[in-house]
Amino acid sequence: MPTPEFEVTFARTDEEHRAVQALRYKVFVTELGGDGPMIDHENGLEIDRYDQHSMYMMLLDRARGGDTSHQLVGAYRLMEQSGAQRAGGFYSAQEFDLAALMSTPLKLLELGRSCLDKEYRGGTAMYHLWSALARYVFAQRIDILFGVASFQGTNLADLNAPLRLLHERHLAPAHLRPIALEPFVLPAETDTNQLDRKATMTQIPALIKAYLRLGGYIGQGAYLDHAFNTTDVCLVLDVAQISEKQRNLYLMERK
Repeated sequence: MPTPEFEVTFARTDEEHRAVQALRYKVFVTELGGDGPMIDHENGLEIDRYDQHSMYMMLLDRARGGDTSHQLVGAYRLMEQSGAQRAGGFYSAQEFDLAALMSTPLKLLELGRSCLDKEYRGGTAMYHLWSALARYVFAQRIDILFGVASFQGTNLADLNAPLRLLHERHLAPAHLRPIALEPFVLPAETDTNQLDRKATMTQIPALIKAYLRLGGYIGQGAYLDHAFNTTDVCLVLDVAQISEKQRNLYLMERK
């Protein structure tokens, strides 16, 4: 693969929105086996009712050539409070009680549908998306980032250790804490001192660990999304708690 030439921009046209939905279909449906009432299998588009009220950050690799749909290798969905009002609520509210977040005067931004083309995982691609996101967050004076992140599968016996570790060490403070709706699960009581922390951390998806490194929390409980075959947690990040070192890392330009 040629050296990537990354550029991050917002989707503005119908064609660009469809390109994002096509990438999401490739990742969430074809690769991970997800499904949903609005998914367009005939045209290969992963769609939901929140799309029309959200913004889409696109990661393009200009070295691939061709049109936007060919250059698109990553995407993030952003929903502001104004978009949530038009949509009748945030996406996360389908799975979590957001009363604590909604009662705060702080400025909220929901993140979701994060995806990368398989060829670009494990490199610098996600850094470029997060760097662009950081610039947007600080420019718009966002106070709180939140959104659903997933463990693949719904076998709770396999997930008890990482869920317990997250709840014991990274539970959001009560004034910011989302609470899982039915069907929800709380991890079984386990002495986290007895866990193999290194092995347990390998079970936690990279996106969740990235939030934790920035000082993020998780909400209470986990939601079982059988349509997408995932166990979901709600991540919360107070932007004010991000260290200066981390701010500088993501605001620094990188080729």
